[in-house]
Amino acid sequence: MGSLLDSIKSSISPEMVRSIASAAGESPESIKKGLETASATMLGSLASKSTDSGFLSQIMSLVSSYGTQTLGAAAGAGGTATAAASEAGSNFVNLLFGGNKAAVESKIAQASGLSSSSGATILASAAPLVLSTLSSKLGGGVSGLSSALTSELPDLRGMIPAGMPGIQLPNLAGAATAARGEVSEKAGGGWLWPVLLLGAVLIAGLVWYFNRTPEAAKPVESAAAATQSAATTATNAISDATKAAWAKLGELFKRKLPDGTELSIPKLGVENKLINWIESSAPVDKSTWFDFDRLLFDTGSATLEPASQEQLSNVAAIMKAYPKVKIKIGGYTDNTGDAAANLKLSDERAKNVMAELVKLGVEPSRMEAEGYGDTHAVADNNTEEGRQLNRRISLRVTEK
Repeated sequence: MGSLLDSIKSSISPEMVRSIASAAGESPESIKKGLETASATMLGSLASKSTDSGFLSQIMSLVSSYGTQTLGAAAGAGGTATAAASEAGSNFVNLLFGGNKAAVESKIAQASGLSSSSGATILASAAPLVLSTLSSKLGGGVSGLSSALTSELPDLRGMIPAGMPGIQLPNLAGAATAARGEVSEKAGGGWLWPVLLLGAVLIAGLVWYFNRTPEAAKPVESAAAATQSAATTATNAISDATKAAWAKLGELFKRKLPDGTELSIPKLGVENKLINWIESSAPVDKSTWFDFDRLLFDTGSATLEPASQEQLSNVAAIMKAYPKVKIKIGGYTDNTGDAAANLKLSDERAKNVMAELVKLGVEPSRMEAEGYGDTHAVADNNTEEGRQLNRRISLRVTEK
């Protein structure tokens, strides 16, 4: 298999180059060089952090949260990225460069013979292509991505403009060893947090069950308050584990909805992506799905854990704030076990999520739910990391 950089270069189509060149008023040759330089720069930024397992986990979460299908359509009709792919690219660039973004854009433009104003366009256009290529590395987990980035170093050194801020490529002599050592040390306990998370959620669920009040018998408003209270109890009880598991979704921030409701949601969480897409001009289609990122089920069951209520309450609030929106909920599994049983489980989970949203006040006529079993995999089922990504509940907007 070719290198990441070669894969990205091959995805830069003539149509994409011509489209960007026409819109930017630049030559196709400069645009092509700019896209290749920007791609190398982004890979270089990742390679400079190849031993930071926490950062690489955050990048992998970003890739998986948008889905391979969305990122794979990075260059749509006319060579322009879809709204979802553009949003993913913007989040990616911000994670990589932060406050150095403007300086990085300037360096790329200068090295490619482009005007300074075209630097931002080039970086934004290349980002979805890089993410799409990275999606092929999800199956190998953090260590696999780290190794892939380390192997890119010889090719990247000659393509990244000199003096690029925030990028310090490791020495080739010790890069592979350092990557293996530090990633192994940091990710070695990666199996532990899901166990702690599930155990703590179970304890929280029991605490909630034995201390519940007759709130559930009250109207929808009281039911929503009760579920939010249960979610708070569960989240508090597993706070240490969830911080490790969900920190990669970014810091919490306040997002006000059109009806005045204010949500506290993670910057890279599904709620924020869903709101941005609803408010965008992106047309409704059958390929844009949003993966829930904070839902937990009992193992092998369709029963939702109490800690799931926070995200469900947020999605219900979004549905109420945008009354024209209708959705479809899809359930998916990995390919372990019997296909018919997987299909049944995925359908029950999808329908249970819908039922919870109904309890929180969303009209059932605005939703539908279906299970797809082990079809439509987004990652390699031959690895545990891939199977975890394939076990998911997704949401698609059918009207807005």
